[in-house]
Amino acid sequence: MDAAGPVVRTTGGLVRGRWAAARSAPEHGDPIAVFRGIPFARPPVGDLRFAAPVPARPWDGVREADAFGPPPPQSGLQLTPLAPSPPGADPGDWLTVNVFSPDLGAARLPVLAWIYGGAYRFGASGQLGYDGVPIASQNVVVVTFNHRVGVEGYAYLPGVPANRALLDQIAALHWVRENIAAFGGDPDRVTVFGESAGAGAIASLFVMPAAAGLFRRAVAQSIPGTFFSPELAADVTAAIAAAAGLSATAEAFAAADPARLAIASDAVRPRDHLDRWGPVAHTSTPFSPVVDGEVLPAAPWRAVAAGAGRSIDLIAGHNRDEYRLFTRMPGQFGRITAEQADRALRALAPSSPGVDGAAAYREAFPEADAGTLFELVQSDFLFRMPTLHFAQAHAAAGGRTFLYELSYPARPVGMGACHALDVPLVFGVYTGLGRMLFGPTPPDSAVRLGNLMRSQWAAFAADGDPGWPQYSPGHRMTRIFDDPPAVAPYPETESMHIWDQHRFGVLGLDAAPDPDPAYGADRHPDADLDLA
Repeated sequence: MDAAGPVVRTTGGLVRGRWAAARSAPEHGDPIAVFRGIPFARPPVGDLRFAAPVPARPWDGVREADAFGPPPPQSGLQLTPLAPSPPGADPGDWLTVNVFSPDLGAARLPVLAWIYGGAYRFGASGQLGYDGVPIASQNVVVVTFNHRVGVEGYAYLPGVPANRALLDQIAALHWVRENIAAFGGDPDRVTVFGESAGAGAIASLFVMPAAAGLFRRAVAQSIPGTFFSPELAADVTAAIAAAAGLSATAEAFAAADPARLAIASDAVRPRDHLDRWGPVAHTSTPFSPVVDGEVLPAAPWRAVAAGAGRSIDLIAGHNRDEYRLFTRMPGQFGRITAEQADRALRALAPSSPGVDGAAAYREAFPEADAGTLFELVQSDFLFRMPTLHFAQAHAAAGGRTFLYELSYPARPVGMGACHALDVPLVFGVYTGLGRMLFGPTPPDSAVRLGNLMRSQWAAFAADGDPGWPQYSPGHRMTRIFDDPPAVAPYPETESMHIWDQHRFGVLGLDAAPDPDPAYGADRHPDADLDLA
């Protein structure tokens, strides 16, 4: 072992990492080799601002890879602390990758590549909760990386590529394919895993031709149901431009300080656009992947039902009480009025001629108060039903599919199994977000459950079997992560039936979601799927 740190040759040059104790058994486990802040693309600033990522320039000598790269410009709503940027680092060097390897000399270990969430507007691989050491201790190579978020990653501007965040992710996965063998990983056994916006990005990658062949398996934790039309995305960008005092052009945005644009995007409140943005006006973020027909050719549910990504093994799942995080944190919990609940039900519940979605919720949950109905429809619209339908579409098209629900509650009373609870459990890191959700000392039952989730993610990355039965339309077997864990038919049957005929698709200006007839919730794999 090199006491100064392990050295690996990448396509860009030599990098020197550091050693970290294996968390699972530090007293006798081999250390983990950790490499941080390796550039996979050139800084997207200056002439490269709002452009597709360009491969990083090579360097001479040995580059010290001991600190996370600077985070991309992002919303001031970031809740969890970020690692400090290294002294002297190029502040525009946002596109960097980190590798955590248990054995640099191993013959092709499975790889888990993390795509972070953050409402498509914040996040960085240097967040304290994304330490890859505990997962790498499961004998897998872990990769985390930065990608552009917010205005830099998703603002829809004429003359520049849409979905630059997704293009960054593809560039990072190309770097993994070209370099991961040098870190002990198998480029043919890459599993992408991500939560919230990260899961939405993974759903996008399933249907993007440029991502074909870059990963073999995927774990999508809480897939958001929001994918924008170009018209809606352009209207959002115009609102941000107005808040910044700019014209909505690539030239004007490229000349503006990134922090100014982030502040302007934070000033844009979707609820102020109820007359134009449809269901999006009832969410908290003005960003989502844009179905532009070029970078992202289709909303994922339709294409997956038609067979896109059929060869990719999939774990998809959600948390039971997803929206509770967003009522508890701003102090709304217990204060939702009947009028607020009714407005959310009318805006978000699936309705069609002869079908009243709001009435369906009240009939299915007769004992629910206003706050419960509000949370249920928000959870279902944003995360629970998009995730379920994605799994159903993948299974119906013949893909190997595994479904889960996290039901174990956070430690603060009333938080339930809220959004993002899965992140500290899977990473085994109970600082930052983990401390907020589990307290200064997580309960033993939470640690056991996190150990189980982490081991099953690693097993899935290794051979495609996480340890519970596949999901199928006829049986709907689901891993229930609780204390104790179990396997049972999908538990949210009331919501499942309410949303059975809904078709998630593209959200447009002042309109309901595109009624996408190209997939069915429980269609047979051999069903004729008309894409016209």
